Amino acid sequence: MLKFKNISSGYNNIKVLKDISFDIAKGDFTGIIGPNGSGKTTLLRAATKIIKPFKGEIFLEEKNLANMPLKELATVMAVVPQNTAFMFPFRVIDVVLMGRTPYVKRFGFESRKDLKIVLEALEFVDALHLKDRFIDELSGGERQRVIIAKAIAQEPRILLLDEPTTHLDISHQVQIFDLLRRMNKESGLTIVSILHDLNLASDYCDKLILLNNGTIKSKGAPSEVLDYKTIEEVYKTVVIVKENPLTLRPHIFLVKKD
Repeated sequence: MLKFKNISSGYNNIKVLKDISFDIAKGDFTGIIGPNGSGKTTLLRAATKIIKPFKGEIFLEEKNLANMPLKELATVMAVVPQNTAFMFPFRVIDVVLMGRTPYVKRFGFESRKDLKIVLEALEFVDALHLKDRFIDELSGGERQRVIIAKAIAQEPRILLLDEPTTHLDISHQVQIFDLLRRMNKESGLTIVSILHDLNLASDYCDKLILLNNGTIKSKGAPSEVLDYKTIEEVYKTVVIVKENPLTLRPHIFLVKKD
């Protein structure tokens, strides 16, 4: 579905990603992990055409991303950024309607079909009751559900998220990732998410890509990537890795230094 082929990319001729290659298959739930400065956000920006790679090619559904118009890209891929700022206090329903922009003709208006899709997206994320509220009145968890509803309203086949739970408490983190997993399982939506929390990544993602210094250190199932030697080498800290008895996935514990 999404393929990076020998991608090098960065800013102002400074290379951040160095010859990265990987495939995301249709229906995957993949986590991109790694320490600060490892290249996670740069990878996301390259995948969404915010920045142009220095070298290599990116393919989306076998089409070269470089040749895809942004409007066409928006009908296949939706993005949930880490921080979403609004210049005006839009109503929730108007925010989610923005997700229909790729399908609205120039100088046109949203149709009844567009409104139906938006209401269904809000219902899916359990935010239909918020539709007439203003976005700046919402809690962090409510706001993030609305942003995800906006992405769903795009009717994408792949969803990219940049730290979707960074500013949320544990309860809201679980709610958001339960929602993402439901979307992945029920509709077959391909999901790629940047994550700092290794335990969230382990519990919810079926595959992980571990970046370090702009290269892929490890990729595969959580049990293959999250071994203590690799984590200690990449994150420069001592850890213990145990199996989570509920998910049977690796769970990482930091070792406190006296």
